[in-house]
Amino acid sequence: MSTLILALAAGAVIGLALGALGGGGSVLAVPALIYLLGFTPAAATTASLIIVTATSATALYAHAASGNVRWKTGMLFAAAGILPAIAAGTLATRLPEAVLTAAFAAIAALAALRMLRPPHPEQQPKPVRPARAAGAGAGLGAVTGFLGVGGGFLAVPSLVGVLGLRMRAAVGTSLLVITVNSLAALAARAGTSTPLDWAVIAPFTGAAILGAWDGKRLASKISGPTLQRIFAIVLLAVAAHMLIDALH
Repeated sequence: MSTLILALAAGAVIGLALGALGGGGSVLAVPALIYLLGFTPAAATTASLIIVTATSATALYAHAASGNVRWKTGMLFAAAGILPAIAAGTLATRLPEAVLTAAFAAIAALAALRMLRPPHPEQQPKPVRPARAAGAGAGLGAVTGFLGVGGGFLAVPSLVGVLGLRMRAAVGTSLLVITVNSLAALAARAGTSTPLDWAVIAPFTGAAILGAWDGKRLASKISGPTLQRIFAIVLLAVAAHMLIDALH
């Protein structure tokens, strides 16, 4: 029963993160599955992709209904990242676990620091340039496949910093990118023999989906700069924890 309660509580938190921030779900899901629920790293990354795919699709629907998704930009990001994600995922299987954990922590910390930079109050959204969007999407896909996460914690800073989307539009659009990238990563892992505990994954996913709806409502009540600060603080905390774990 305690495992079920932990799964429900962790799922609710991951759902809130995805619904409100447009990312951070798999960043939080992997440590929760490993440290709270006893999954191996390999099983945790695969299970997190299942959880994040279902939750992101739910949150995407909610944000699309509010007009917060830039479909053209998101599809360019997602399409450009599919093949790099698969190739990088293959490379990641050949590297030591500690190296992947340290790389994950470093990239998360860099993204957080970028998000903490004060925004320019007069900044206007930039026109979508296909080459620029595709290039950023390919890089994001490679990092996603390499680290085995959905990639929203990098998609939001990329959409804000590289393409100049407003925070709320970046949150909604990142969910499209997360959904497509996570599905591609799951397809690449389809033939693996990693055992999955569905008695934990199912309630975890259900709680995350419900939490995503609450996260969407939370996002509508909080300003864009505040969302950025919350997002950055979460990323820094996760990065510090995983870096310490890698060093041990």
